[in-house]
Amino acid sequence: MWRSRVLVAALASLSLALGAAGSAQAKAGLPPVVSHVPTGERVVFFTIDDGWSHDAAAARILLEERVPAALFLLPGATSYDTGYFTRLAEEGRATVENHTVNHPDLTTLDAAGKDAEVCGAGEQLRAAFGRTPKLLRPPYGAVNDDVRLAAKACGVKALITWTHDFTTWGGTPLTPRLEAGDIVLLHFTPTLAADLRRALDAARAAGLKPAALMPHLKAAGVL
Repeated sequence: MWRSRVLVAALASLSLALGAAGSAQAKAGLPPVVSHVPTGERVVFFTIDDGWSHDAAAARILLEERVPAALFLLPGATSYDTGYFTRLAEEGRATVENHTVNHPDLTTLDAAGKDAEVCGAGEQLRAAFGRTPKLLRPPYGAVNDDVRLAAKACGVKALITWTHDFTTWGGTPLTPRLEAGDIVLLHFTPTLAADLRRALDAARAAGLKPAALMPHLKAAGVL
């Protein structure tokens, strides 16, 4: 399942990257879609999706190295061990963000379905963690103006895709060269600890430091 998901996600991310300069991206009033943060600082942004695997080694890396990470969580994946993520947020430098309720392709849903997925996840995450998420990662990176409109109605300030996926989906993973402002995609899978190490090493090799996403979105004028 993970291999099929990464293929869909890669195609969606490529489509967004090619169209990022298009007029739809600039439509007034809709939250932006961000795959790279314009910044003059030597920083990179770590994001981690889903939440199904609650690996102690991965948590230890995030806490001990004080990695600022945006966690785009599915409520169902966190509900059987909420404390795992609460600790990352309270003792580390993680923030909890929205990844919908059931991980659908939002572009295939009607308005009510989009609302249930985005607003519903926001409400559940607020109840669990005491904070309403302001960022949304659309599953598979699938987004259009209708999705952006639904996200806005749910209080979302920006839709976050990614520059590079560092998740090990099978075989020997590639290690892209990181540049300032890149958004790194990871997943709460059994390989997260190794994937985190690989991404941190890639950041260090490029002279980059992991940074908190939201403040830099504001500083760049994205929000």
